[in-house]
Amino acid sequence: MKINAKHIAAFMLSVVIGNAQAETNWDMPTPYGDSNFHTANILEFAKDVKEATDGELNITVHSGGSLIKHPEIKNSVRRGLVPIGELIMSRLANEDPLFEVDSVPFLASNYDEAWKLYQASRDVLAERLERQRLKLLFAVPWPPQGIYTRFPVETGEELQGVKMRAYNKSSERLAELLGAVPTQVEVPDIPVAFGTGRVDAMITSPSTGANTRAWDYLSHFNHAQLWLPKNMVIVNSKAFEGLPESTQKAIETAAAEAEKRGWDASKAETDAKIAIMEENGIVVSEPSDALVKRLKEVGATMEQEWLERAGKDGKALIEAYRAL
Repeated sequence: MKINAKHIAAFMLSVVIGNAQAETNWDMPTPYGDSNFHTANILEFAKDVKEATDGELNITVHSGGSLIKHPEIKNSVRRGLVPIGELIMSRLANEDPLFEVDSVPFLASNYDEAWKLYQASRDVLAERLERQRLKLLFAVPWPPQGIYTRFPVETGEELQGVKMRAYNKSSERLAELLGAVPTQVEVPDIPVAFGTGRVDAMITSPSTGANTRAWDYLSHFNHAQLWLPKNMVIVNSKAFEGLPESTQKAIETAAAEAEKRGWDASKAETDAKIAIMEENGIVVSEPSDALVKRLKEVGATMEQEWLERAGKDGKALIEAYRAL
């Protein structure tokens, strides 16, 4: 059979159209900048998905709140404005207290405890998300949260009346119980908030402290190890289910790898970022006995308040955690 140029052109056009139809492009908003280990892990996740699907699914990561601001990411994914996104889990505390279980002071204040708490809570949290047509892909903890100030903190009394940056319900309540004045500030805005006097102290991780150059606006970090809050990556269930089964499996495999890689990175991040802060003049200290006593009193109050909000489901979750 004779094949002319017209036939070849038609064939090539059909191939191009077929390839275009096979490719899916997803935009993924994240709250933190490219230097943040969470973002680096997600970029690797997107790369793994692309490679595993031979380019059939391309995830473009929009970091630092550049596409959608942190408070709007969850609802944007739920509504299908974007198919996938990252946010800190405890941001959902107002709609369901189970999402802030990882931010109850001293409930889980090291990585082994944090992992056990995640194992005890993952399925129930995933089920809560499924009710909103959201799928939990993976979650990665921040390094343990500490106290940043412009002065030494020995007993906790020093925080009375101090304007303290908060980022979730737990950090807000902790500030209140310590007599401080909580103020919501997103990570990209931290240096400006300190520079303008909007806040004078904060509770956050060594990672955030180093990434925002804390030495430019404060002088002390107390490694109190209050809790290890997690960031989670969620996907719109309809968008996920609309993918070929092989692509779905590729995403789940990449997510499992990202979760393990992220937990390992978080552990390494703690020591590395504390060292960077010390090199730049931040005075790093461990909490005194008096401060530990005060913080544990506050933690006990917050755990009881959380249990009252979370009800029988919260009680069951804590029992499952402590049985591990």
